[in-house]
Amino acid sequence: MSQSIKFGIPKGSLEKATVELFEQAGWTIRLSSRNYFPSIDDDEISCNLIRSQEMAKYVERGTIDVGIAGRDWVEENESDVVIVDNLVYSKVSRRPARWVLVVTQDSPVQRPEDLAGKTISTELVEFTRRYFAERNIPVDVEFSWGATEAKVVEGLCDAIVEVTETGSTIRANNLRIVETLMESTPVILANKKAWADPWKRQKIEQLNTLLQAALAAEKMVGLKMNVAHAQIDTIIAMLPSLNKPTVAHLYQSDWVSVETVLHEKEVRRIVPELIKAGAEGIIEYPLNKIL
Repeated sequence: MSQSIKFGIPKGSLEKATVELFEQAGWTIRLSSRNYFPSIDDDEISCNLIRSQEMAKYVERGTIDVGIAGRDWVEENESDVVIVDNLVYSKVSRRPARWVLVVTQDSPVQRPEDLAGKTISTELVEFTRRYFAERNIPVDVEFSWGATEAKVVEGLCDAIVEVTETGSTIRANNLRIVETLMESTPVILANKKAWADPWKRQKIEQLNTLLQAALAAEKMVGLKMNVAHAQIDTIIAMLPSLNKPTVAHLYQSDWVSVETVLHEKEVRRIVPELIKAGAEGIIEYPLNKIL
């Protein structure tokens, strides 16, 4: 029987983006509403759908060799795993999630120390307990099953620790951020035993390399054009690129083909300028990966 790794796909907010990222990286994952075991077109990988909150637990046990989860849940469970790399999903958000300490606008609390002897409600219980314990601030931390903002509004607790990106929901509920306790991005995490296995590590590193390449290509496009030899210096000076544009002479011609990579937002600005400068036959094309 050939070797394989078990990969944990985060169920929930990152699920769709992860499947799309894999497709851009070269793997097709097929989901089914009937089970938690998506198919993938790679005989060396099997997939499981697992909630991000539980991913680190299963990776640490070795039930899953490698998976994707928020760094916050790795911290929450104090999981003994290998963090292979960060994943910044531009299709979800380029901002890290922030776990913040929140009170009502009229609360006298101005800093974490002001909560000594008070009650805090959060889903991130163990991390919050450690945060206050490390600062010798005695607090009672309660687990929240949801609607956490409402608990502090209704006076069921003195403060909450809640996740946010922009803070808009917190402001909409007339609440105030006292302090940011942690920033979290999705990460690729691996079981230590799997990471120590040469074949599995190579497969995990292959996955990471191609996923990172797909992320690097998001919002980037290729631009190709023909330019008269006399206009090369003018055109090259106008073009952004990862390194330097590629220039190739056209067969039996005093024209050249110029090719570069740039952010898709730059295209709408630069193409009219390139045409004015004498570029012809301009082609824009999407990119799957940048290595």
